[in-house]
Amino acid sequence: MAGLHSSSRPSSSSSLSSSSSSSSSQQVFTSRLLLLLTLLPLTLAFFAFVLQWRGGLTDPVTRWSPDPFQFPGMDNPGSNVGSDRRSGSDCVDLLGRSKSPAFPYFKDWKFDVGSDLNPKICIISSTSAGLEQTLPWIFYHKVIGVSTFFLFVEGKAASPNVSKVLESIPGVKVIYRTKELEEQQAKSRIWNETWLASFFYKPCNYELFVKQSLNMEMSIVMARDAGMDWIIHLDTDELIHPVGAREYSLRQLLAGVPGNVDMVVFPNYESSVERDDVKEPFTEVSMFKKNYDHLPKDVYFGNYKESTRGNPNYFLTYGNGKSAARIQDHLRPNGAHRWHNYMKTPNEIKLDEAAVLHYTYPKFSDLTSRRDRCGCKPTKEDVKRCFMLEFDRAAFIIASTATEEEMLRWYREHVVWTDKELKLKLLRRGILTRIYAPMVIIQGLRDSGLFGSVIQSAQTTLSKEIKSSNTSRVDKPGMISSRKIGVKETTATARRILEIPNETSYESAIPPLSPPILDGLHIGI
Repeated sequence: MAGLHSSSRPSSSSSLSSSSSSSSSQQVFTSRLLLLLTLLPLTLAFFAFVLQWRGGLTDPVTRWSPDPFQFPGMDNPGSNVGSDRRSGSDCVDLLGRSKSPAFPYFKDWKFDVGSDLNPKICIISSTSAGLEQTLPWIFYHKVIGVSTFFLFVEGKAASPNVSKVLESIPGVKVIYRTKELEEQQAKSRIWNETWLASFFYKPCNYELFVKQSLNMEMSIVMARDAGMDWIIHLDTDELIHPVGAREYSLRQLLAGVPGNVDMVVFPNYESSVERDDVKEPFTEVSMFKKNYDHLPKDVYFGNYKESTRGNPNYFLTYGNGKSAARIQDHLRPNGAHRWHNYMKTPNEIKLDEAAVLHYTYPKFSDLTSRRDRCGCKPTKEDVKRCFMLEFDRAAFIIASTATEEEMLRWYREHVVWTDKELKLKLLRRGILTRIYAPMVIIQGLRDSGLFGSVIQSAQTTLSKEIKSSNTSRVDKPGMISSRKIGVKETTATARRILEIPNETSYESAIPPLSPPILDGLHIGI
C-alpha cells in the first residue's frame, strides 16, 4: 500500500507541472496578441500620417474641397483678392474671421473666360439694375458654369460707376443702348416679320419685351462668334437652379442633354418672401413656390385656392419658365421665354428637377420702382396696354394711388407670407419648398471679399474713360433718348413690311404666361 502511495505521488506532481506550464504559455500568447492588436492600428495610423505629410496620400476631405480660406476661383496668384487674408497668425485667423463655405466643384477654376469649360454657356440679359444685384448674379452663374455674359444696359446699369465695373469682369460684354444700336436693330429681320408685331408700339412691359427680343437676336450672332454652345435669356432677378446633375453645375446639366435636343426649358419657381424688409433677396430669401410642371396635378389644383392667397393667379407673375437654346443655324428668339428656328420646329425637353428661381417683388421698394419706370395712367383700362399680367397691373395701380402705409399693408397681404400655419401646410404638401444653395454660394462669394475687390479694381481705371465712353451714349443722366424702340411716333424704327416682302408667316411670340388656373375661379384684386 505504501508502495502504491509512493508511486502515485510523482504522477500527480507531473500532472500539476504540465497544467501549470500550459496555463503560462496561454497567458503569454494572449498578452502578445493584445500587444499586436494595440500596436497594429497605431502603426497604420503613423504610416498614413507620414505618407500624407510627404504628399503620398490625399485626404478625401481636402481632395474634394477647395482651400477653406478661399472660394472657388479665388486662388489666382495674380489676383489681389484675398491675398491679405492669409497674413497674420493662425490664432488671429481662427478667432477673428469666419471661414467661407467650401464647394466641391470647380476646385481649381478661375473667374475668367475658361477655355476648358465644355459646353460653353452664355447668358444674355437686358438690365437697368445696379451692382448690388448684378455682381452676385454674374458670379453665381460663373460658379455653376456660365463663361460669357452679354449685358444690354440702360438706366443705372449704364452709368459709369456701374458699367465700368461690369466691363472689368472677364467674360462680360457690355452693350449700351446708343443711337447706333437702335438704328442697327431697326434694320433687324424681326421688324419685317409678324411674330412679334402684336407687341410693337406699346409702352412699359411691351416695349421691354420687344427690346429683349431684339437684344436676344443680336446675342445669337455674338454667341456664335465667341464659340458658345448654349445661350440662355435671363433677367437679373433670376437665378438658374441646376439640380438634377451629379454636381450643382449648369455645365454638367447641359452636357448630359442628348445631341438631338435644340432647346431645354427650365420651369420657374417664384420667391415667397417672409418679411417686408428684405434688402438682399439672393441671400435672404429661401422659400419658393414650385412650378405646375414640377407638381402632381391633384396637389396643384387641390391646393390652388390656398396657394393664391387672394391674388389673381397661382404665381404673382409669369409661370412659363425660361429656356436654353443650342447655338445653331437659323436660331431666333421667340419672345423673352423661348427660342425658335426659322427652318424647323425645335426639339425641346422640359427639365424635371432644374428650375429658374424668379425673385418676384422680393423688396417693398419694387412696387415704386416699377411705377417710376412706367408713365401709364393708374386706371384699370390704361394699365392693360402697359402690363401683360394682372398682378403687375394691380401693383402699379396701388403704387400710383395709395399712401406709403396703404402700400405696405397691401404688400404684406398679397406678397409677404406671414401665416405660419399655411406656410407649414404648403411646405408639407410640396407646394412650397426651401432652396438654400444659391443663398450659400452668394454669401460665400460676399464673405470672400470678391465683390468689393472687383469694384475697387475697376475704380482705378474709371476716371479718364468716363468722358470718351459717354460721348456716344444716348441714356446720359438728365437726357432723353432720341428714340425708343417700339414707340410709334418715331419714324426711324417703322417696320418696313412694304419694302421687304414677308413670304413666311410665323406664330406669335410667346409672352409671359400665368400658370394654369382652377376652372371657374377668377380672382381680381
